Amino acid sequence: TRICALELFACEASMTEILQKANSIRFRDMLKNGEAFSVRIKRVKTYSEDLNTMTLEAALGKVILQSAENVKVNLDTPDKTFIGVLTSNKLIFGVKLAEVETKPYVTRRPRKKPFFHPSAMQSKLARCMVNLSHARACELLLDPFCGTGSILIEASLIGCHVIGIDVQPRMAKGCVENLQHFKLDYQGLIIADGREPPLLRVDHIVTDPPYGRSATTMKSNTKLIIEALLTSAQSMLRKGQRICIAAPKTLNIVQVGTSLGYKHVESHFAYVHRTLTREIAVFEK
Repeated sequence: TRICALELFACEASMTEILQKANSIRFRDMLKNGEAFSVRIKRVKTYSEDLNTMTLEAALGKVILQSAENVKVNLDTPDKTFIGVLTSNKLIFGVKLAEVETKPYVTRRPRKKPFFHPSAMQSKLARCMVNLSHARACELLLDPFCGTGSILIEASLIGCHVIGIDVQPRMAKGCVENLQHFKLDYQGLIIADGREPPLLRVDHIVTDPPYGRSATTMKSNTKLIIEALLTSAQSMLRKGQRICIAAPKTLNIVQVGTSLGYKHVESHFAYVHRTLTREIAVFEK
């Protein structure tokens, strides 16, 4: 399980400083009248062993009870959960916003899908790319090199309308098979050259173009493929809309994108194997 939380404070891992920081927080603004809460403290490795986590939970709970009116502690079914992490002689404390179960990603690994190809992207990375594009439910997302459908599956799961393109009929058919396996809708799967998508407008483009030993580069090379796609995308995206592309780190995709007039927002790197590290680059038109 992964937890997303809003940080309220961070301080040295001493009871005195922790309580001082906690007393400065307006917990009454976070808890409604009659709501229940819990406090959970997690320790990373063996950091700050002089602090007892149960004692710290109780002390912080007392501060919250004193700050907010008509609230109560409920460890089993709280309305709000406050999370603290003890790490490297510090405490990071916040309120939980969301919880993500990691198990579903395991069930969507490439080899768990009915149609498999060695070039398929892991579901977690595909979801990260969709998130980096700022795609939202009911918006139209295009993957012009959809392959087995990893990106389309993750986008569809958050409510996006999705369209995929692949030059190989076998891959397009396999992509449909995988989408249907998860009972997901799609707006279209097109057998075409992803370098020149036959579409007028989309809201987001997220893709992992062909490269590496197991991918088909259509008798071209990855840099030329990406240049062609970025050129085509200019007419499909509106100002401020995003395109998220994976490419080998050695390609220097940032230079390619900025030379074509895109704003580079951010890049992240994912090690694959000895000869390949992916750069996940985000551009805005």
